[in-house]
This record gives sequence, C-alpha cells and structure tokens, in this order.
Amino acid sequence: MSLTIIQNKLFAMRKILIALSLLFLSGNMSAQLSRMEIKSDISLAASNYKAYYGPTKQLTKAPAGYTPFYISHYGRHGSRFLIDPKDYDMPYHTLHRADSLGKLTPVGKEVLRKVTLLRNEAQGRLGELTLLGAEQHRDIARRMMERFPEVFKGRTNIDAKSTVVIRCILSMENEMQQLISMNPQLQIRHDASMHDMYYMNDEHSPYIKGARNDKAIKAYKEFMKNHVEFSHLMTVIFNDSDYVRYVIDPAELGERLCSLACNIQSTELRKQFSMYDIFTFDELYNYWQVNNAYWYSFYGPNKLNEGKGMYVQSNLLRNIIQTADSCIQLGHPGATMRFAHESDVMPLTCLLNVNGYGTPRSGLEQLDDEDWINYKIYPMGCNLQFIFYRGKAGAPILFKLLLNEDEAVLPDLTAVSGPYYKWSDFREFFLKKLQEAPRP
Repeated sequence: MSLTIIQNKLFAMRKILIALSLLFLSGNMSAQLSRMEIKSDISLAASNYKAYYGPTKQLTKAPAGYTPFYISHYGRHGSRFLIDPKDYDMPYHTLHRADSLGKLTPVGKEVLRKVTLLRNEAQGRLGELTLLGAEQHRDIARRMMERFPEVFKGRTNIDAKSTVVIRCILSMENEMQQLISMNPQLQIRHDASMHDMYYMNDEHSPYIKGARNDKAIKAYKEFMKNHVEFSHLMTVIFNDSDYVRYVIDPAELGERLCSLACNIQSTELRKQFSMYDIFTFDELYNYWQVNNAYWYSFYGPNKLNEGKGMYVQSNLLRNIIQTADSCIQLGHPGATMRFAHESDVMPLTCLLNVNGYGTPRSGLEQLDDEDWINYKIYPMGCNLQFIFYRGKAGAPILFKLLLNEDEAVLPDLTAVSGPYYKWSDFREFFLKKLQEAPRP
C-alpha cells in the first residue's frame, strides 16, 4: 500500500473522529445547557407552578399594508394556591409529629415554621387566585392593548369566556377590568357557564383515557422510579435515620415539600422567605424532570400513545377556527378571550406543534436534551394569542401566534414573512389534522 493511500485513509478516519467528537460534545452541551438554565433560575424547577414571566422578545413588524384587527386568545389562570389539601396538611402533620418526638434538626424545625405559615396563608383558599395571579392578568391585558391598539379602539366588542372555576373567572375579570380602564368605550360581554365547557375544558374527551394506555403509564412509572430520590433531604430535616426508615415516606414528603417550595413564588410569602435551600440541586432538577415527563407522556406527542393527549382539546381548536372565521367577516370584531387551565393550553400548544412541541422526542430521558421544556409552555398565566391582520382589498388574511406573548413558529405551515402565516393555510391544515386524528 502506498504512502499516499495510507495518508488519505488516516485523514478520512481523522475526519470521522472529529465529527463524532463534535456530535458527542453537542449532545453533552445540550444536556448541560438544560441543567444550567434551571440552575441559573431555580424557580423554573416549578414546572406548571412557575410564576408567569411575560414576553422576552421584541415583536416583528407586520408586512407592508397589514394592520391587526382581531385577537383570539386562550389563556391559563394566573398564580394560585395549591389545590390538594394534602400538599399543605401532609408535610405539616408529618413534621409536627416528628418535632413532638424530638426528631427534627434545627433546619427541620425551621422548615416546620415555614410550612405552618404557608398552610395558614392557604387556609380556605385552596386553588384560588393569588394577588400575584391577578396582577399577572392585568399586565397581560395592558400589554395586549399597548401592542395592538387598533384591535381595541372605539366601541369594539370583547367576548370573554371562562371555565366555571373561580380562579379562571377572576383571571378573566382582572383582564377585563384592565381593558375597560384603558378604553371605557369597550363593549364587554363575559360569561362562565357549563354550556361552554365542551370546548373550554373538555373533561369528558375520550382522548384522556386513550392517552393513558399501559405502555405510556409503564414508561412514566419507570422514569419516575429512576428520578425520585430525597435521601439527602431526609438528613437535612430529621436527626434519626431509623425514624426516617420506619416512619417516613421520603418520596411523598419530598415531593410535597418541593411543591410547597416551588409555589411560594406565587404567594405573598415570597417576599419573606424561600425553601429551595433545603434541597440539593439534583433533588429539585429530578422533581422538574418527573413533572416534565408526566405532561409529555399524557398531554404531549408521546409515541407510546400515538400522541393522543394532544387531541384532548380538539373541540377547542374547532371553536377557535369557527369563531375566527365568523369574526373575520366583521369590520371591527375586537377580541375573543378565553380563560382556562394548563391542562387545556398544554395539549393545544402540542396539537398546533407550536415551536415544535408537537413533534415526538426520542424518549423520556431525552426530553430536556431535545428541548421539550414544560415551563416554556405553561407557567401560571400562560397564553396563546392569535393576532389577525388585514391588508388591502383582495389580500389574504394573515395571522401570527404568540406563545406567552412571544412570537411563535408553526413548523407545519409555510410563513409568508417572519412569524406571519396565511389563515387559509392554517384552516386547511388543522381541519384536516383533526379529521385524520387517531382513534381515542
């Protein structure tokens, strides 16, 4: 074999090794960045308990000759207290009993004090909107009117609907109060009725059961088993390892303390203390991973259940399309505002494949590496806004979609310019997608 051939083969092998090295490094970098994002802001570990953070980017100018004329909105209620009374009662009673037996460390005693304050603050307010939650919605409404004043000018109509849950109703009312304070001429109609629940929050969708097949449940339980570990937390709180071994359920106590720690950011007590310091970073990161995997598994594009969870709110998407079609025929339709829950916003976002969130990932262990990050979708107060634009006579109706007030990408459609798409393309594609949906 000639020297030249040997050199060429060595050069080719070197190129392959370099390519493999770069691939390996890029994968590791992705994993590191996902961890670093939460590490730099530990409040992100809260998943759906993350307090709303508002827009992070500037809006793109509309194509020449186009003006906004209608908004179709669907949003989650703002920051709230925890819903399950066990989230407050179980840690309180567990720590109180341990304290009476002398089993708490000084840190454990401090944790009990904080848990007591949180429990007292939430007394009689389970699941209710907090003051911060109300503020979030006033701010969303203010920015909406400031960004798209053409939609809200004069005596235009605002049609607002909420689910029948009080935190959603109050979220709606705070936005409406903000809008009317900025334009007293607005004609606001608001309602919360079981009549509309079939699309506002379809709790009877057959896809709910379809998404929870044996394969999806088994995979999620296996993932959870591998990522729930609070042994360090137990040593921080308790001074007796035998007491922990025979009396305490570390997994349940750890998870409920995580929930409390993460929810502090939504309450007025956030101004007084935090509880993140009792956990290791990995304990909080694993808590986030488990929650992230849950929502992907049962509301996202999970291949193990054919992504059926995305279709839970199919009626909602049909309503958005039908209502928009009607409003487009009007000269100045104003806005359609809907207020509901993360269990509605999440599947709708995935069904629309917003920013690629409806594209299946490799598996539960790869979610964070492959950028399926739940807090980017549904913090408290999360929202989707369809902003419709009208051009000159004969020009097609355009729209752009905002996720949490930032312009989003719809990978299944071809943009006209930047984040702007033809409404006719949207209608055609997604009505067909609904028609070809997998069987529940």
